[in-house]
Amino acid sequence: MFRKKLIAGNWKMNKTPADGAALAAELVTLIGKLPEVDIVICPPFTALEAVGRILDGSIVKLGAQNMHPDASGAFTGEVSAPMLRALFATHVILGHSERRSLFGEKDAFINLKVLSAFKNQLRPILCVGESLAEREAGSTLRVVQTQLEAGLEGVSKEQAASLIIAYEPVWAIGTGKVATSDQAQEVHAFIRGLLTKLFTEPVAQRVRILYGGSMKPANALELLAQKDIDGGLIGGAALEARSFVELVQAAATVK
Repeated sequence: MFRKKLIAGNWKMNKTPADGAALAAELVTLIGKLPEVDIVICPPFTALEAVGRILDGSIVKLGAQNMHPDASGAFTGEVSAPMLRALFATHVILGHSERRSLFGEKDAFINLKVLSAFKNQLRPILCVGESLAEREAGSTLRVVQTQLEAGLEGVSKEQAASLIIAYEPVWAIGTGKVATSDQAQEVHAFIRGLLTKLFTEPVAQRVRILYGGSMKPANALELLAQKDIDGGLIGGAALEARSFVELVQAAATVK
């Protein structure tokens, strides 16, 4: 089944509103209209409104990097799904490895966020992946299965069809290390098999599974050519317009 490639940029804790607007404007100009690829950029919360204004009318969608599962309440420092929707965000990254490791987020809490995102018409980009110790112990598939099944508890088949999964081998994020294309494809295929068991094969074939472990212009074509790699969740290479656009162009060339 044909799945349109998706390149999503995670800016992490980088870019002021002014810096973000400037980068977004450069991206919109360089990308132009590429109907072959879906594109999402996820600035920090403080830059969402400024970046959203620049993206208005372009093919680039606006995403957030995180959210709280509740709509409102006494949760100092948090942002809710309705707040993101009010800024015209369409996507949200959930369960990123940095949220799991640095902020102690557990699968059950991430699951509440996934359900809240769907309830509020946000498309979740659910991140799963193993640490270096887990890979060396041969636990990669078990870890990914646990995170995926727990994170998708209570999600319907109809909701799952618009789900996006990002496989991020934690040991390859920001380290310069990259999973080989065979290693990445093995896990992506495993994830699609799990989705088939959870939601049926037709649904699993519609879900896009992104690679989130240091994809760069130099390795993008080989990774994107794999059968079950449907795009990338991009970190460092998303902070510079030229490298991000090169990834978008690489995705456009892979059929």
